[in-house]
Amino acid sequence: MRPRLPVRRIPLLRPFRPPNSPTLRPFTRNTLARPNLPYLSNSSQRPTARFLTIETKQWIKDEVKKGMKYTAYIYTFLALGCIITFGVYQERFERQYHPPPEWSWVTRYQWKMAMHAEDPENEKLAFVDYANTGSIYQLLIARLEDPNGEGAGLQEQGEGGILVEGVGRTGFDISNKSEQWRRGYYGALMGAARAAEHLDDCVKDPVRRLMFPKSVVPGPSNPHPRPIPPGAETPSREEDCEKAFESPETFYMRILTTKGFTEKQRVDAALAYGAWLDFKGTHNTAMEMYKWAMDIATSSSTSTKPVVDTATGTIDPNAGPISANVLSVATAIAVHHALCSNLALALPVFISILRSRRSLPDPPSNLQQQPAPDEGDTSIAKTIASFIHTVFVVPPYPPPPPDGTEPPQRTSQELCEEAGVMTNIGEILFASKSSKTSKEDGLAWTREAVDIAEEELRTKRPDKDAKKTCRQCLEVAMGNWETMIARLAREEREAKAQGGKVGGWLGFGGEEQKDMAGRWESEENVVKERRRRVVELLEVMPGPKRTSILSV
Repeated sequence: MRPRLPVRRIPLLRPFRPPNSPTLRPFTRNTLARPNLPYLSNSSQRPTARFLTIETKQWIKDEVKKGMKYTAYIYTFLALGCIITFGVYQERFERQYHPPPEWSWVTRYQWKMAMHAEDPENEKLAFVDYANTGSIYQLLIARLEDPNGEGAGLQEQGEGGILVEGVGRTGFDISNKSEQWRRGYYGALMGAARAAEHLDDCVKDPVRRLMFPKSVVPGPSNPHPRPIPPGAETPSREEDCEKAFESPETFYMRILTTKGFTEKQRVDAALAYGAWLDFKGTHNTAMEMYKWAMDIATSSSTSTKPVVDTATGTIDPNAGPISANVLSVATAIAVHHALCSNLALALPVFISILRSRRSLPDPPSNLQQQPAPDEGDTSIAKTIASFIHTVFVVPPYPPPPPDGTEPPQRTSQELCEEAGVMTNIGEILFASKSSKTSKEDGLAWTREAVDIAEEELRTKRPDKDAKKTCRQCLEVAMGNWETMIARLAREEREAKAQGGKVGGWLGFGGEEQKDMAGRWESEENVVKERRRRVVELLEVMPGPKRTSILSV
């Protein structure tokens, strides 16, 4: 009998279910067969399903962790990118505006922001917000004069300092400070003075912390205010406002009474203050300020006789080479006489200045055409080496500028200054007398000024400061030339329309040339062509102006 094999029973195994199965997983499953009676069950009821299973919870946790991790990564990289961008910009401003290295980081940062807000080469700058720059300069000056901070070591001139009515505290004694610190302090005071000039006609609402021009603020002194630009803030009432900024003389007098500034710094401050007084119409006070500037400029002269005639302001032709400060003050005095319509006093002063400038020494021959470093070398290796050197090597602090006590050399900048004097002489000659000879002389001076400025810009390759001076001179001379020629050409056309003889000499031969273009009409076409030729040498036109309440 064959033995019976044992029967192996295979247990019921739970079927495998793939993860993330789209099918619903019921809580219970009927394993026993039983009748489904209609009266014991609801045919419309669906089986209850588990939507949050163990696998689903684990997947949600993983997704949340991934999202938090990626979010942390993204924000970390964004923060690092912002820090790097801020550092790159600060390094760029550090090399562009050169704050004194001994200042603290906050003081240097304020200096760079104020300088950047006033930089005329800033392409994104549509207008200068002097309310903002003035506040920055005030904070900067306060930090520099703080005896417990940047101003450690400042000494009062006199016990407790000197107070002047209407001006405030006079300057300190900063002789023990470094030249770099003094230069930065001077720049902060001059920047505050510029802001004070532009905000002189503004008031401030201390509650709203807004500034408005006086002309738009309604009040007893201004019953009919001017309308404001669209989108600007509504002006406050006059009784709710106060003076927006300190007076410009506060900062100018601070510079003039500070001990430790150079002669040129004090002369420049005095000339700027005199120009401000001329702008305000107080010409007598402005002339006194120019005389004070001349006293400062001649204080370092070793000549036994006066360099400048105090009565007329002309420079002595036998005084020898004249210092740069004396030339600057004499030019300001001549411009002052011209503004006051004293052309008989202004013309001799301009002529003496031109004579003195033409007697200045020429620069050494090895400096006249000094090429720029690595000029003409366009190899890739030199370019890469120059880039690496620029990025990783900190440039030295700029050397101190001349103090103005020595005679300048006839460089490109001085030649353009000479052309500017010639432009003024031509304008005075053209406007002072109505004779034909005087107008032609003025026109000839103006033409020569245009030729000198254009030649310097095209052939001499001046530096940044000289190029700025030459561009300004060329623009003013071209404008004067166009105005003069337009006036003469108009008179010529009017004479031709009245039947006059145009083009003849002493009245002979004029009838034949009646239909031909006259002398000034022909030169008018020459001036238009010259304008098209020099437009590439002039500065780029500024971008569109944004609407500002302070520009009303």
